[in-house]
Amino acid sequence: MLASENIALSIAKAPSQWDARTEMCEHKGIGHPDSICDGAVEAGARALCRAYLETYGSIQHFNLDKALLIGGMSAPKFGGGELLRPMRLIVSGPVTNLPSATAEAVVEQAIREYLTASLGGIGNTIHIELVLRPSAPNLRRVTGYSVPLSNDTSFGVGYAPYSSLESSVLSVAHLLNSSGFRDAFKAAGHDYKVMGSRLDAHHRLTVALAFVDQDVHRVEEYFTLKNEITSLLARHIRPLCEIEINTLDDPAARDESGLYLTVTGLSAEHGDDGEVGRGNRVNGLITPYRPMSLEAAAGKNPASHVGKLYNVLAHRLAAHIEANVDGVDVVFIRLLSSIGRPIDQPQLVAIDVTAADGLSTARQQQIRYLVGQQLAELPALVKELVSGTAPVF
Repeated sequence: MLASENIALSIAKAPSQWDARTEMCEHKGIGHPDSICDGAVEAGARALCRAYLETYGSIQHFNLDKALLIGGMSAPKFGGGELLRPMRLIVSGPVTNLPSATAEAVVEQAIREYLTASLGGIGNTIHIELVLRPSAPNLRRVTGYSVPLSNDTSFGVGYAPYSSLESSVLSVAHLLNSSGFRDAFKAAGHDYKVMGSRLDAHHRLTVALAFVDQDVHRVEEYFTLKNEITSLLARHIRPLCEIEINTLDDPAARDESGLYLTVTGLSAEHGDDGEVGRGNRVNGLITPYRPMSLEAAAGKNPASHVGKLYNVLAHRLAAHIEANVDGVDVVFIRLLSSIGRPIDQPQLVAIDVTAADGLSTARQQQIRYLVGQQLAELPALVKELVSGTAPVF
C-alpha cells in the first residue's frame, strides 16, 4: 500500500494557464517516420507479451523501445512514380527467449502485420532488420512477482483537461486517419502532421499531408484536392481555426517538383528518417507548454517498465480527478518510481491542482483515494496495454 507521505498534493487558486497569450502543440500521424517506428515496436511488444503469457504464464523481461527508420529514395511522377531504394526499419532490444519459437520470428511477424494493416500494401516495401539479444540476468527477476517490480527509476507525467487547441489538433488528426476521409480522398497519404498554434483567441493549424502520385495527374488536380481537404477540415473544427496545408508548395508549380507528391504517401520514401520516442506522447500530442516526459513509451514492457505504465497512468489519473472532483479546473500528475520497487508503490506522487475556489478537506481526501484506486488497478491497465486498447502514441 502506498504511504500517505508519498503523495504530495498542491492546490493553487490561480488563473487558468490558458489565459497565457500563446500556445503550441502537434500530432504526428500514423505514417510519419517517428510514428511508424512507435507503432512497429509496440506491435512487436504486444506480440511478445502474448507469446510469454502462453508459454510461461506471465510476461517476461524484454524491451523493444529502440528503432530507427532509414529513409529510402523515390522519383514521384503524376500518375505514378517509382520507389528507387526501399526504407529500412532497424529494431533493437533485450528479450527473454521463447522455447517454442524464436523471439525474432514473433517480433518480425507482428511488425510486418502492423505495417500492412496501418499503411496498406506500402508497408510491405519496408525492410525489417532485428538486432535482439538476451536481457540482463539481474533485470529478469523484476517480473517474478504477483506485482512486478519496477524495471527502471523513471517518472511519468499527465494532465487534464485538454485545451481547445489540443482538442482541435486531435480532432483533425482523427479525421485524417478515418476510413471516411481515406475513401473520399484516395490521393491522401498516411504521412501527415498537424501543428497547432494559438495567439490570444486566434487558433491556427498547419497541416503537412503527403499526396500519392498515382492518384494525382496534373498540377491543377493537386491544388483542387488540397483546397477541398482544407475546406473539409475547416468545417469540421470548432472553434474556428485558420488552416493551411502543405505550405511549402509552389503556387506557380508546373510539374511535380514543387509539390508534396510522393510515390508511397510517406515522407520516409525519400530520406526522412524516424526514431522511437521522437513523436507523440502517450496522449497523442507533443505539448511544449505542458510538463512532458521524454520517455519512449512504445515498445516498453507493459508489465514492469514505468516509462510506459506511469505515463499512461498519469494521464488517466489526471482525467479521473478532473472529471470526478468538484471544483478542480486543471490537474497535473507526476509519478516517480524506484527500480526494484513494486510498480504500485511509487516513491512519489506529485499532484498539482488549480481550483479557483480552493478544495475542501473532503475533496482532497477524494483525490488521494483516486490515486490509490488507480494504482490498485494497474494489473487491468497492463492487460489493456497488451491488447492494444490503451494507446501509447
